Amino acid sequence: MNRPKAIVANLRFLESLLASRVIATRSLQLTRGQVTRFTLYTPSPLLGRFPYIDQKLNFSSKPNPIVELVLTRDWSKGLEQDLERCFPSLTHETVVYVLKRLEGNPANAWCFFNWVSAKRWFRASSSLYSLVLRILATEETIRQFWITLWSMERKGFYFDEEMYFPILAGFRRKKMDQDRVSLTRFYNRSIQENAKQRVVTKLVDIISGSEWGDEVIGELAKLKIHLSDILVTRILKELRNNPLKAYKFFHWVGKQSSYEHNTVTYNAVARVLARSESIEEFWSVIEKMKSVGHQLDIDTYIKISRMLQRNGLMEDAVKLYELMMDSSYKPLVQDCSLLLKRISASDRPNLDLVFRVSKKFESTGHTLPKAIYDGIHRCLTGAGKFDHAEHIVLTMRNAGHEPDNITYSQVVFGLCKMRRFDEAYKVLEEMESCGCIPDIKTWTILIQGHCDGNEVDKALLCFSKMIVKGCDPDANLLDVLIDSFLGQKRIDDACKLLVEVLSQCNTSPWQGTYKKMIENLLGIDKFEEALDLMCLMRKHKYVPFTEPFVQYISKFGSVEDALKFLKAWSMESPRSHSIYVHVFKSLLGEGRLSEAKDLLSKIRRRISKRKKIRELFDTVKNCTVQSLSCISQ
Repeated sequence: MNRPKAIVANLRFLESLLASRVIATRSLQLTRGQVTRFTLYTPSPLLGRFPYIDQKLNFSSKPNPIVELVLTRDWSKGLEQDLERCFPSLTHETVVYVLKRLEGNPANAWCFFNWVSAKRWFRASSSLYSLVLRILATEETIRQFWITLWSMERKGFYFDEEMYFPILAGFRRKKMDQDRVSLTRFYNRSIQENAKQRVVTKLVDIISGSEWGDEVIGELAKLKIHLSDILVTRILKELRNNPLKAYKFFHWVGKQSSYEHNTVTYNAVARVLARSESIEEFWSVIEKMKSVGHQLDIDTYIKISRMLQRNGLMEDAVKLYELMMDSSYKPLVQDCSLLLKRISASDRPNLDLVFRVSKKFESTGHTLPKAIYDGIHRCLTGAGKFDHAEHIVLTMRNAGHEPDNITYSQVVFGLCKMRRFDEAYKVLEEMESCGCIPDIKTWTILIQGHCDGNEVDKALLCFSKMIVKGCDPDANLLDVLIDSFLGQKRIDDACKLLVEVLSQCNTSPWQGTYKKMIENLLGIDKFEEALDLMCLMRKHKYVPFTEPFVQYISKFGSVEDALKFLKAWSMESPRSHSIYVHVFKSLLGEGRLSEAKDLLSKIRRRISKRKKIRELFDTVKNCTVQSLSCISQ
């Protein structure tokens, strides 16, 4: 729906900004005949690598029966009896998998963990406790959280920083202040009282202090330590910044006659080795795990996959995904979707990896959900393969998934990436003709694309069209445009844009947007405009930035500037006098005693007589007298 004419008229400032710059620029008003159509008539050879996309898959596959039991039934004695019959299959990896699937149901997760941890045949681990504690850290299950934490400590497991900080952040986010304070006390006490930490520290110092060899092995042998899962995993965690030494230690432990590695320690070392400098050792451990009948648990997989993706090891992340999809503990749809999203984020998405991920997902027998179609489509548009992307859209439609803002936005992103801006705008027209109204995210991608391509004026024209069509900008989009103007040193234009948008749209800029705008205005002596923005900050409930103003006034400003600033501040904070002290202190620090005295004579008497201000001038006076005394001698 279009805005009232009055609002449209108020957008003329956009035209004035563009008037001198886009005379020779083609308008983005395009005829219907030019609208890009997303219809594929000739299949591409590349599509042969995506055999699944030409038909709708309707295979069936049963989930793990233990997961199905716990997910589909309320906790009861009958459920416990059924789980008892699954005993041989309730491995450590299975328990982790069940708990990961129960993350949205902490009450059932608590019941399941309590039940299984009480069994003589089951052995818990620190990583398992970490997972359970994260699940239980909610207001509804906080009692169970503390019971589990105390139980964990009694059983000799260490509450380390990898457990502490994520849970603490969750408490802070959920405003669970009392539990946040109690958790910090528990963590600090556990550090001070944990006797085993001294043993761990000594072992880590020996391993880290020298190159691995006979000398280090001899020192370790002298200690005659009792090896346990808890001790080994703790040492491996402490060596995470020395993955190759962690690998050597892991192998040394495995050769000790008194100890045999298990799924817990294999998963622990895998988490440490999943980085570029130790990726070969990582895969050797994975192969060894398979040969002795152990598997990565799903929690370890998720952590390792994210680590590999962050470090740019995408081929290894895909290889690991394939491995897990062949296991009993298959990643969920969102894990596949996130992996595809990360692949598409590359400047040149690797379509071979896209094919491998998609093929592996399809091989499990599931119908492709829209999230996976979106992931494939995103990679193709990011790589500039628009013909293939069109075919994916058609196939997705045939599978019952209509294109939406996500689908079109990905095409817009890809076209902007290729600097095909006119075509990108046509996509929005095509959307509207299909009844899919572009939302703020689609507009942001279009405008951001223009800005990244240094087409700021076209971005501004798109921005004005967006507003006319009834879509208010958000803080993110406004910040994108402001950054682009500032990047071109068009500070006045950026200021006009910000002020006009705030007067016409229901938008609250980020505090950082105000800050950089004020700093840039003061940098070109636009004091009045910067002061106006400081007052606007108040209206949006932000604490105004005073430091840039104080620095400007003390170095370049006049007494009149100082008075205007103090008056504007006092209108909102009439009882706050600290800003006066700050201004005087800065002026005197710059050696502008004359201006400071002039300002002192013009402010209200009750403020000029305040003790802190008098002390400032008395200090300057005493220093001056001492200096004169030195000169006369």
